[in-house]
Amino acid sequence: MRNIFLVLRREYLVRVKKKSFLIMTILGPLLFVGGYAAVFWVAMGSVDLKNVQVLDQSGLFSNEFKDSKTLKFSYISTSLDSAKARFKASNDNALVYIPANVIKEPKSVKIYAPKNVSMDLKSEIEGVIEKQIEEIKLSEAGITHKILEDSRVNVDSETVSLSDEGEKKSSSGAATIIGGICAFLIYMSVFVYGTQVMRGVTEEKTSRIVEVIISSVKPFQLMMGKIIGVALVGLTQFVLWIVFTISLTSAATAILNKQRPQDAIAITNEMNKVQKDIPGNSVAGNEVNNPVQEVLGAVGSLNIPLILGCFLFYYLGGYLLYSALFGAVGAAVDNDADTQQFMLPITLPIIFSFIFAQFVLRDPDGSLAFWTSMIPFTSPIIMMVRIPFGVPVWELALSMTLLVLGFMGTIWLAARIYRVGILMYGKKVSYKELAKWIFYK
Repeated sequence: MRNIFLVLRREYLVRVKKKSFLIMTILGPLLFVGGYAAVFWVAMGSVDLKNVQVLDQSGLFSNEFKDSKTLKFSYISTSLDSAKARFKASNDNALVYIPANVIKEPKSVKIYAPKNVSMDLKSEIEGVIEKQIEEIKLSEAGITHKILEDSRVNVDSETVSLSDEGEKKSSSGAATIIGGICAFLIYMSVFVYGTQVMRGVTEEKTSRIVEVIISSVKPFQLMMGKIIGVALVGLTQFVLWIVFTISLTSAATAILNKQRPQDAIAITNEMNKVQKDIPGNSVAGNEVNNPVQEVLGAVGSLNIPLILGCFLFYYLGGYLLYSALFGAVGAAVDNDADTQQFMLPITLPIIFSFIFAQFVLRDPDGSLAFWTSMIPFTSPIIMMVRIPFGVPVWELALSMTLLVLGFMGTIWLAARIYRVGILMYGKKVSYKELAKWIFYK
């Protein structure tokens, strides 16, 4: 155990003290938060005013197109040919042609522009025309627009978890988001840090340093120390990323809210006005319900301590299971090029797990979700998708037990290959050869 700790300590300190680790630990959150802040700032600050000419031959839309911070409408009264010639000579952005028979042929509306118009501009123009035509047709049928709006009902159900402990508010949206994030983090960590173990073993083998280390440390102790050391490096980086990201996000949000351009505020207000007119959006006073805010507010209804505890367990369990196999591959080959033939069988279960997770999110209690959350090679990702939705205690206990047995089995298997392969040079290894190494005494 002492030797394992010594190897673990060396692996941890060497990697944590590297400039690349320090740079990525600091730059990761900065790039993530800074990238989003920059995109938001540039997008909101670079909205140009667009001039739109309207040729309305029907006479039904003279007061319907309203100016805003981003759009300015001007009405013209002339023939279509003259309007097009005038538009070409101007610097305006678009010409909207509404024919006299627009009620009978709504698809006859045309939008002329020097180049393709944006979808937002096209949608806004079409929305105004569609709404006006709808009101005219309803009036002809004796139905006012207010009656039609009053008949629309928005059903926004509240999900409640009912158990022996009583009723508790829940959120399927929050469960989906949290489960997806946890699964993605485990998926990425297994690839990134498992590959680090494999490359570290290969480098020590090719440089012959391992021959000196093996003289005082058993191969199994060397492998375990390296695996656990890299795992702690990953946990350290995750914790620092979370702390830095939360701090930077809070600071960036406060700064942007105080200093964002007036155009951004106007755009937000315009979007809220549009949302109020969309059927299905519930309005309370002057506010529109924001689904994102509702989901974020519902995160508190989840069992966060259980999710964090299970994330830590499945992160370590999945990492130990796969990194042992990555370490065995690193010991079996002499260079990175030879690792490709052995990487595919290891990476396929991880990739399939992430694909299965998309279907499990739709049915977290189905047979696919149950069996894939029990198999050790897929359970770290699949079970983390299911846990926010609620998993029976016996299923969770069985999954954890099988995962422990699974990584114990892979560590034993990897150790059998590692003890032989770490000192094997100049030989092309096949699967048949690996099988022989496992049963060497």
